[in-house]
Amino acid sequence: MEKLLDGLSVAKLFQVPAEIKNCFQLTDGIKSVLGDAAIHLKGSSRRIFMAKTVLALGSGGQGLAEEQLQWNRVTIRKGLHELQSGINCCDYFSGRGRKSIEDHLPSLLEDVTTIVKPMSQIDPTFRTSKLYTPLTAKTVHQLLIEQKGYTEQELPTVRTISTKLYNLNFHPQKVAKSKPVKKIKETDAIFHQVHKTNREADETEGVLRLSLDAKAKINVGPFSRGGKSRQGEKGSDHDFEPDEILTPFGIFLPFYNQSYFYFTRGKVTADFMIDCVQKLWPTLKQVFNPHTLVINEDNGPENNSHRTQFIKRIVDFAYANYVNIKLAYYPPYHSKYNPIERVWGVLENHWNGQILNSVEKILGMASSMTYNGIHPEVELVEKNYPTGIKLNKKIMAGYEQKILRLQGLEKWFVDIMVRPISTSDSIFASVPWHHSCRVVDEHPLLI
Repeated sequence: MEKLLDGLSVAKLFQVPAEIKNCFQLTDGIKSVLGDAAIHLKGSSRRIFMAKTVLALGSGGQGLAEEQLQWNRVTIRKGLHELQSGINCCDYFSGRGRKSIEDHLPSLLEDVTTIVKPMSQIDPTFRTSKLYTPLTAKTVHQLLIEQKGYTEQELPTVRTISTKLYNLNFHPQKVAKSKPVKKIKETDAIFHQVHKTNREADETEGVLRLSLDAKAKINVGPFSRGGKSRQGEKGSDHDFEPDEILTPFGIFLPFYNQSYFYFTRGKVTADFMIDCVQKLWPTLKQVFNPHTLVINEDNGPENNSHRTQFIKRIVDFAYANYVNIKLAYYPPYHSKYNPIERVWGVLENHWNGQILNSVEKILGMASSMTYNGIHPEVELVEKNYPTGIKLNKKIMAGYEQKILRLQGLEKWFVDIMVRPISTSDSIFASVPWHHSCRVVDEHPLLI
């Protein structure tokens, strides 16, 4: 079209004697031709065409084009500028209009996530991947001021904060299914310490946080999982003996959104858990080279801090690999706050419309899911582990001398300190390193 305009001089078509310019009227046919040409051209080409037309009309051409062709004078002037300078102006339509709050406060969403995510739990029924939180938008607004240093003037309204929470998949509403069955008197204190420990672990170089837990058993067979399939698959209309039973055990790195699944046909025992951690350790050592592991768990029967075989194995692991370990347990009846539960929720929604009738399909479905865009690493462990292994009191007393428990919360916070803390290790630097005391007032990892 530009070549056509250059070859067909608009000036020759519309040269008008000066004495009759004020009374000049374009015919309907010319208006139609010029209007159609302007409509079909876009951006700079359209503006240059309009500028050439106005120049051809001579003195008063802008007014004539505005009056008879309904062309905007601002657009015409921009076209004249482009024609005279030879520089085409870029159209930036996406930059127009009101900017979102993230453009004014780039770190706002990250700060909101930092505040809300530790206080969120997955849907206990695993029917959705929504995260429920007891924090309201008004509370989050106040915490942004108190914890992150924002001012009342620069923060958006509470309603905007509420919208951002929804967009981030946080749902600050009370639902019966998310209400814990019970709440012990130490619950608030445990949560306070867990959140503090996790935050400091994520912010400290050389400290890696893991979240461990096992999922409910999976019956292998043509059973319905309560979901819907686009392929129209239907499960059995009644339950019967499954072909096999698999139990998944997961290790999740919350800060990196990386997960590792280990499936077993047997029981998820203390030995099985630590062996899975030991299998993963060379990878963690190579990639992160941590001097301390912070492990989030719930107080399950096989991994609680008074399960003698678990304490023995985790202490032996720490000494064998020369790594400090901090066990941080979530309160009773609040296991859904454990970060790996969010991964289990995504997995359940990923395969609940499928018929899991073979071990290969279960492993394949687990491998194909993603959490925040990252696929898990999946492995089937063939070894069967015996149950009921425990230490006698004399042997356990020796292991108790190698661990540190937080006074008042002995069941939920345990440290295994096997290497000195250097002055470069930030939050641990000012704390003395002791092995002789079983219970301490101030925990080395909870300053």
